[in-house]
Amino acid sequence: MTGGSNSIGRHVTDSKQQLIRFKARDGFELDALLLCEQREDKENLPIVIHIHGVLGHFLARGTPRLLPPALLEYGIQSLSVNTRMAFMGQIMGEGIFDDAVYDIEASVSFLKAKGFKRIFILGYSLGANLSVYYAATRLDPCVRGLILEGCAFSLPDSHRKRLDRWKSIPSYEEICKKAVEVLGEDPHRSLDDRIFLIYRAWGPTLNPFHTEIFTYKTWWFMRGPKAYNAMAYRVVSRIKIPVLFLQGENDEILETWEAKELARLVLEGGNTNVKVRYVSKAGHDCMENPEETVSAIVSWVYSLC
Repeated sequence: MTGGSNSIGRHVTDSKQQLIRFKARDGFELDALLLCEQREDKENLPIVIHIHGVLGHFLARGTPRLLPPALLEYGIQSLSVNTRMAFMGQIMGEGIFDDAVYDIEASVSFLKAKGFKRIFILGYSLGANLSVYYAATRLDPCVRGLILEGCAFSLPDSHRKRLDRWKSIPSYEEICKKAVEVLGEDPHRSLDDRIFLIYRAWGPTLNPFHTEIFTYKTWWFMRGPKAYNAMAYRVVSRIKIPVLFLQGENDEILETWEAKELARLVLEGGNTNVKVRYVSKAGHDCMENPEETVSAIVSWVYSLC
């Protein structure tokens, strides 16, 4: 593969891009960008559903923005979906981790209705953990494989360790206590929710750059001690479709062992089609090394088509 990150997607034309809108089963409206060649035989075209991290597709600068046009140069189409986790989802209360699985489900249904039958799902960062939950609880013959980039072994455990490391204000335990007080016995149905800040969540200062913001409900289902569906290690063994784990060698968020350990659990569950790839010269965003990342995905996708 040739060219650096600045040349990725240079051949994509406007005629291949289409902004679309559809709804999840609970009525949540989704915005997405379809990057697709104008062909009739869609059943023969591999297509990747891209599930973003905390920012959403149209704000992030790395994988969510660069990867879809790069894949199109190799004949792999893309549907980049802004789920309810995007942008202000975790701030405005809509970004409930467990409910966001409906967004992936609706994306698969949308593509099937368009005639696609070779569908792959790629989750990046938070989206990887969400994609694990989807694949562990749903099985669709048109979904051929799962690509997990920067997947945390457990979102709640990673969060707790990070807050403990930086001595956050409030602490993990203090947030948990307050969340229980605010949300009551049934957090999902609770009508009482509030925005809160976590100072020193990402570093040693009180500056905004080191601060996180949630509502108690979005935190509870994504980072809380009972956010079991966000703990990939608890559900990943149920995945029966092929899985490709991607993790940057210099990932500044995940520990090196996480991808290998998750892969081991998938294998223990009886799924033998599992591959782990550590991308050299890349951090949490594997598109810091676009040639290696795109090559790994393209070769793996075509091996399953």
